[in-house]
Amino acid sequence: MVKHYLLLCFFSLTLCGAARASETSISLGGFYSQSDSSIQVSDPVQDSQYTLDYESDLQLAENQFLPFVALNHHFNERHNFYFDWKQLHRDADTSGLAQPFQVEIDDTVYEVNAGARLHTTLNIDIATLGYGYDFLQGTNYNVGASVGLHTMFIKAGFEGTIGACASSDLVNNLCGSHAMPSIIEEHVTAPLPDFGLYANYEFLPGWQFNAQAQYFYVKLDDMQGRLVDVKLGVEAEIAKNWHMSVAYNYYQIDVELDQQRPDAEVNIANYNLNYSFTGPMVSLSYRF
Repeated sequence: MVKHYLLLCFFSLTLCGAARASETSISLGGFYSQSDSSIQVSDPVQDSQYTLDYESDLQLAENQFLPFVALNHHFNERHNFYFDWKQLHRDADTSGLAQPFQVEIDDTVYEVNAGARLHTTLNIDIATLGYGYDFLQGTNYNVGASVGLHTMFIKAGFEGTIGACASSDLVNNLCGSHAMPSIIEEHVTAPLPDFGLYANYEFLPGWQFNAQAQYFYVKLDDMQGRLVDVKLGVEAEIAKNWHMSVAYNYYQIDVELDQQRPDAEVNIANYNLNYSFTGPMVSLSYRF
């Protein structure tokens, strides 16, 4: 529902500027990502908390090639709206868990024993929607400022032999012989607004240098997030209406979600998600 709403917002804003002189570009590309994600869990045997790492403990891929799609609508000489979508979907099988853990979600405690076999899923989609304004313009350059919203859609799940019980039914921190469901699944949405600067310079006919930087930090009741996005690249016109771009990108989003039991100062199902990429990216775009 939220994904469809973001797409509807972009196309609605695009139509607002369609009556005036405008240009729209659609870009498809790809890059390699480096991911680091974890969840704060409890050890029921040691009666302590520890960090369960999705990559090193649960075998999810740390590096992966990712596609992306981007739309940009420039109108009325100085204004533009932009939208892009990045997707990181991973799953893996763990043959034997080194340490037991518990997580509590919606008043239910889920328990996984040491040595258990797990199938883990962690899907992260990132949508960006924003507006930019060119406050400086010349014959071959533009400099502007932007404001937007990065939204992370997170789906986390475990499948295997998993115990479950109400927190009030724990005996010596353990669920005991309660029913054994096969799946834990949770969906989280984390929005992060951002502010940025961008510039482009045409140094040869059909060749353009592009630069962009975005940043934001927010700390609310149960969420803390930081966004850094810096990109430098060169774009060339390879045919009429067709452009190719090669860029070097540093992109990092850190989101910490602290979920606390309402009747006690105990943190449960705390996520620490780090999505980062440093390296080249390539895209092909069509303008009309």
